[in-house]
Amino acid sequence: MGFHASMFKSIQPKVFSFDVEWTPDPMAAEILTGVKQDPPHSLPAAFRSLWDYGGADEENPQPYIKTILCRVVSIAGILREVTGGGTPDLKLISLPSNPSDPERANEKTVLQAFFKAVGRSRPQIVGYNSSNADVPILMQRAIVHGLSGFGFGRRPDKPWEGVDYFVQGGDFHVDLAGILGRYKNTPSLHEAASLSGIPGKIEMSGDSVGEMWLQGKLQEIVNYNEFDAFTTHLLWARMARFADLLTGEQYEQEQVLVRELLELEINAGRTHLQTFLDEWDRLKEINQRG
Repeated sequence: MGFHASMFKSIQPKVFSFDVEWTPDPMAAEILTGVKQDPPHSLPAAFRSLWDYGGADEENPQPYIKTILCRVVSIAGILREVTGGGTPDLKLISLPSNPSDPERANEKTVLQAFFKAVGRSRPQIVGYNSSNADVPILMQRAIVHGLSGFGFGRRPDKPWEGVDYFVQGGDFHVDLAGILGRYKNTPSLHEAASLSGIPGKIEMSGDSVGEMWLQGKLQEIVNYNEFDAFTTHLLWARMARFADLLTGEQYEQEQVLVRELLELEINAGRTHLQTFLDEWDRLKEINQRG
């Protein structure tokens, strides 16, 4: 069987390496299974009803739930912009911006903020399994809420005439997982990153997000989401080096810029990112030993 993945061909002036976290949606449970979503005591029952709806059994009590039946709770990304001087500028973006504010943490608010920012500035977006998961859930949940995509869903008549996030093999939506492998040979983000000297999953995994949300630990979910955003961006840079889109010097500079951003955010109060920095140093040392 041939290898059909295609490497991305360009680095656009704006690149957004992002990751999305979601949980089963209590509203979907009430609509599809009749289980009321009155918080907080009925929320675990709503989750269980959706797992049952998805075919839960003794061997797999928490089966995969279709993304449209889930609620987006966090989006994080690294925005890379190259201006006139040619030196990239990196910025960490996290949604909700204030997890303790119920209005800002509302799914509709989070989605609107994402689509307004991305739909209007039209960066090259980079994700991991984003073609199968992140982009579909963002689109599906926006449709559930009746939201505009603010240009995100707009497609040019011909692929080369503008930004198109939905064309297969296009350069404005880079899915790193689809490039690295197919089927059983597709590595997880944790595997691909860790073996490359980049922190993968730290302290928790995506399977833990639902339980943390039930416990009201949205800030911890956002923190975890930020880890994945940094991981995705660093893996993107490594793959851009392989594609000769970054020189060796530019690749080293990109890592310096990421480290500077981590240190800046840690000094600003995001102290959880120190864990990422420490793990990065540990893995790089192992990776360099070969």
